[in-house]
Amino acid sequence: MTVAAITKTEKKAIAFPTYPPEQRVFFHNISWERYEKILESLGDDRAARLTYDRGTLEITMPSEPHENASEIIGIFIRILVFELGMKVKSMGSTTLNYPEQSAEPDKCYYIQNQSLVAGKKVDLKKDPPPDLVVEVDISYSNIDKPRLYAAMGVPELWRYNGEVLRIYQLQDVRYVEVENSPTFPNWVSKTKLYEFLEASQTDEMDAERDLRSWVQHNAIIGR
Repeated sequence: MTVAAITKTEKKAIAFPTYPPEQRVFFHNISWERYEKILESLGDDRAARLTYDRGTLEITMPSEPHENASEIIGIFIRILVFELGMKVKSMGSTTLNYPEQSAEPDKCYYIQNQSLVAGKKVDLKKDPPPDLVVEVDISYSNIDKPRLYAAMGVPELWRYNGEVLRIYQLQDVRYVEVENSPTFPNWVSKTKLYEFLEASQTDEMDAERDLRSWVQHNAIIGR
């Protein structure tokens, strides 16, 4: 399988469901101060997610398939973390605010740096950014998410478009697209995530049990 892609044969075999796009609205020439006021006025009790990058504001209303994919990917990550004996602090869609840049990802996690933020409220002025961020972008986004999260210093970004997962690893100040997550063993392939996403469409509990058994088996034999 080539980097960041799956072949037509593999895609047909996996039989992805067809995902409708999210609803997105874009505003340009929005100052950072105005964005902060908008964010404050909207509050935290909302479905819409805001992303801001140097004057451009994107407001996203996630669709049901968007949320389903996000949740299933989150379950996939948590099963890996648990079964591999790792530690994690989950941050969900917490607003990641940096000067002139802000994002509310679908999922974000502290894994390698969990010990630095365990038992405390994260302060991004002092604490490192999350180790892993997940973005589900089924429809087109005007904001360059890889460049945005690279500027924030996020070590790893997973971006899923409803069919293909792209994994980015931060090297120096830029992302390099890689085939496997640097957080997990090499035997955890993107194909396994695709299979888990498809199996979850039939029954999430059966898919979770099968994934746990698979991770346990491969962890024992040390593939």
